[in-house]
Amino acid sequence: MGQCSGSGSEIKAFAGATRTWEENPHRAGARGAGDKEKMSLSEQSSFTMMSLIEELFPICRSITGNGVRQTLAILKAHLPLEICEVPSGTRVLDWTIPLEWNIRDAYVARQDGTRIVDFLANNLHVVQYSRPIDAKMPLSELLPHLHSLPDQPDRIPYRTSYYAENWGFCISHRQLSGLTDEYYRVVVDADLSPGHLTYGELFIPGAIDDTVLFSCHICHPSLANDNLSGIAVATMLALHLQTIRPRYSYRFLFIPGTIGSLTWLARNEDKTARIRHGLVLSCLGDAGGITYKQSRRSRAMIDRIVTHVLSHDELPYSIRPFVPYGYDERQYCSPGFNLPVGCLMRTPNGEYSEYHTSADNLSLLRSESLTHSLSVLQRIVAVIEGNAVYLSRNPKGEPQLGRRGLYAPIGGQRTATYDQMALLWVANLADGRHSLLDIAERAGIPFAKIRAAADALIGAKLLEITNESLELGPYK
Repeated sequence: MGQCSGSGSEIKAFAGATRTWEENPHRAGARGAGDKEKMSLSEQSSFTMMSLIEELFPICRSITGNGVRQTLAILKAHLPLEICEVPSGTRVLDWTIPLEWNIRDAYVARQDGTRIVDFLANNLHVVQYSRPIDAKMPLSELLPHLHSLPDQPDRIPYRTSYYAENWGFCISHRQLSGLTDEYYRVVVDADLSPGHLTYGELFIPGAIDDTVLFSCHICHPSLANDNLSGIAVATMLALHLQTIRPRYSYRFLFIPGTIGSLTWLARNEDKTARIRHGLVLSCLGDAGGITYKQSRRSRAMIDRIVTHVLSHDELPYSIRPFVPYGYDERQYCSPGFNLPVGCLMRTPNGEYSEYHTSADNLSLLRSESLTHSLSVLQRIVAVIEGNAVYLSRNPKGEPQLGRRGLYAPIGGQRTATYDQMALLWVANLADGRHSLLDIAERAGIPFAKIRAAADALIGAKLLEITNESLELGPYK
């Protein structure tokens, strides 16, 4: 049913053409790579994500093909990805992996050879999975194969035909309205033949086998927010997790949309029972506030964690219920799996005017939005890692915090930086039944302050953990 490799030959074929993000001459921002050491950590993260997005933006990706392999080769230069290839024709649940599609050139030209629609100028011009064609045809025959947006006349739409053999071109409506020649030459120089579906996977082992899943789709061509932003943020989050010693294990999937998640689920059903929390990451770079789409369970722990983190964020946010439409969360949340997987995004798919058009380009992205999205995810991970259940060792009456250096009377001098109400809430609710997240939700206090208070009380020998698997030090 396919194979996975740490260094597949198909990926190696692209490795020589890749560059580090710092070497990319088209990276974002006014600063050069030589100034990177002068940046703050936040600025460095922003610089790295924008540089990665700019490097990936020109590549024509689809659900299969060399564009996906080239993208994974670039990611593999910075993450120890395992590359998996599954043959065309393989049955994955109720679906079948399609033929592999690779395109070299495509255009619509006048009789004098002038290209009026050119794939080499913008890879959105071709309907994804267009079958090969080389023909001269009248405009009347060509028109049904041309797609435009009358209400957005200067933008090129993004269209696909993955599972129905066809061909077509996407064109601005202004261009379409200017077609007056009687005949045109139409060329799609592409292969549609048996091959493979390719995806990348990174597993970061933790102290326990219980796993947190992060999934993002890599099948879109030159679309920046949907979903190069998700790829970049996921990459930075993975790099961050490799610098700590996590309690949970973490699995990152860089997969083609829909068919990729179906393929992974079909091949890894035995691993799904270990997934305790999960998020699909998409559309994380636009100027909108964070939107969280709940899992099918609606009150899974991940739903509570994300809601808590966002409720203490400085920016507006939105929580939406699960619906069986959207990104790969609908596969992870299908009734046969019902995994605790939500979707984290900014402006949801289809709700910003640039969505699935040529206007979803680099100018749409905001570096501060990418940085904020990463920060939110790091805080979500901090709750996942730091949550635990404790039992008070002094449950009868309030413990005397002052003689332990943990109490600061009103107007008095503090001997510690702990949040006083967080200390009192943890001391009161550490009854072996309330987790730290339970306490944070009830107290209306950010989890980080609750966790810091718990650590202080542990240090003062006022708490003990109720489950060894939950014990850990302060999250860094």
